[in-house]
Amino acid sequence: MSKSKSSQIGVSSEIGTLRRLLVHSPDSGLGKVVPSKAQDWLFEDIVHLETIRRKEYDFYTKILLYFLDPEKIKGKLNSVDTEKNKRNFYKPDHPDFFRSEKVVELQWLLAEILEQEDIKGKLVASVCAIEGCPWETEMELLKLDSKLLAKIFITGAPDNNRMLFPPVPNLIFTRDIGIVINNFVMLNKPAKKARTREALLVKYIFFHQPLFKDYRDNIIEIPETFHYFLMPKDGDDRKVTLEGGDVMVVTKDHILVGVSERTSLEAAHQVVKILFEKNVVKKISIVRIPKKRDYMHIDTVFTQVKRNVWVLLGHFSKKHLLREDADPVQRVLTESKKEDKLRIIQFHKKDASNPKYFDGLEDLLNDISKNDLGCKEKVRFIYSGNNEFPYDAREQWTDSCNLLALKEGVVLGYDRNDKTVEAFKENGFTVIGAEELIQQLEIGKTNVSKIKDTLILMPSAELSRARGGFHCMSMPLLRDDVER
Repeated sequence: MSKSKSSQIGVSSEIGTLRRLLVHSPDSGLGKVVPSKAQDWLFEDIVHLETIRRKEYDFYTKILLYFLDPEKIKGKLNSVDTEKNKRNFYKPDHPDFFRSEKVVELQWLLAEILEQEDIKGKLVASVCAIEGCPWETEMELLKLDSKLLAKIFITGAPDNNRMLFPPVPNLIFTRDIGIVINNFVMLNKPAKKARTREALLVKYIFFHQPLFKDYRDNIIEIPETFHYFLMPKDGDDRKVTLEGGDVMVVTKDHILVGVSERTSLEAAHQVVKILFEKNVVKKISIVRIPKKRDYMHIDTVFTQVKRNVWVLLGHFSKKHLLREDADPVQRVLTESKKEDKLRIIQFHKKDASNPKYFDGLEDLLNDISKNDLGCKEKVRFIYSGNNEFPYDAREQWTDSCNLLALKEGVVLGYDRNDKTVEAFKENGFTVIGAEELIQQLEIGKTNVSKIKDTLILMPSAELSRARGGFHCMSMPLLRDDVER
């Protein structure tokens, strides 16, 4: 699949050079998450807002701009971070915001569509209905300008002293709101009530934003199954819930769909049915993982680094699943723990009634590298925590497997996952801190075209506590194709 220079969206791999993505900077709603509501709002802990902004996410923004839109950042480092400017460069509602068309901020996309009075009225009514707002609040919101209204829809607060409704702090994880598959957009159906407003806002953005006007016929919404709401609670598996962290586009013909804590088996069924009917892809692999908070989505247990290199949690390796290190009695007993077993089923459009099965993640990923991507080199696996207990589980929890590829072989990860960093070094990767790399790019000591086989380490004291890595914090809109 080739893409013209004017293409706004098009993603056919996890590792093609990233050209455009959708992000959302940490907003004031994150600073209002209280301990008693943290788990309801899908956080494990409360985070310190200024640290997460100034010392962590701002580095992410700068790295993205240097790689995708350097004119917006190069030569400005000495001014954008001064105390005098108060981070105005990073604030979507401020006139000095960087406003890149390549590192696209979701909040200003929302503000733009709210300038249309009919859209503004519909969204105000919809949000107020979801949040149970009184009529007086609805009338108040209708009088606001679009920038402030967009901010309130996300943070729940018109100012520091008043909140109209809860924030949507998970919006920083833009991967989950939808996924671009070739030149189609598949919207999510969140599993948790805390993300309902996100899904509504994003639907309006994709259907009404001029950026996506040429793709409105290519927006896919996954329908609910007939009468699912009449089933007892035990029948919730029939409910359709889908989040973008459970979808990976590995080639133009092949996607992976996770069945997890957040994405239901029925959603996977509907995805296979719809994407085959619309000829979006030819092959879909369903990766069923245990429904545990530890894993959440498939991108928390593996992501792609290069055509022949993947990072993954050893707990899902073939050796672990087959209990090759166990004695015969232990192997038989542990086999009975069905809930802990990985299942991988691959469907082909030409003959969906005869699926293919894989024993472990390495088998599937090896097959993708060799048969889908035509790799002649040995396929390599870099394991979370260097496959050493307890570091493997500890570092997976802090997103050692949740990496974002800026281009093939160049990925972003957290600096706290020491053993995983060792594993990258052992596999021939250069490792560099984000701050050091930014300085090198600024003074011209290096440029993005020279950077190869590199793990870029991002500060992570607070971001990692939100339980999402940089794969989660990105929705790729446009990538270069990866040719075989």
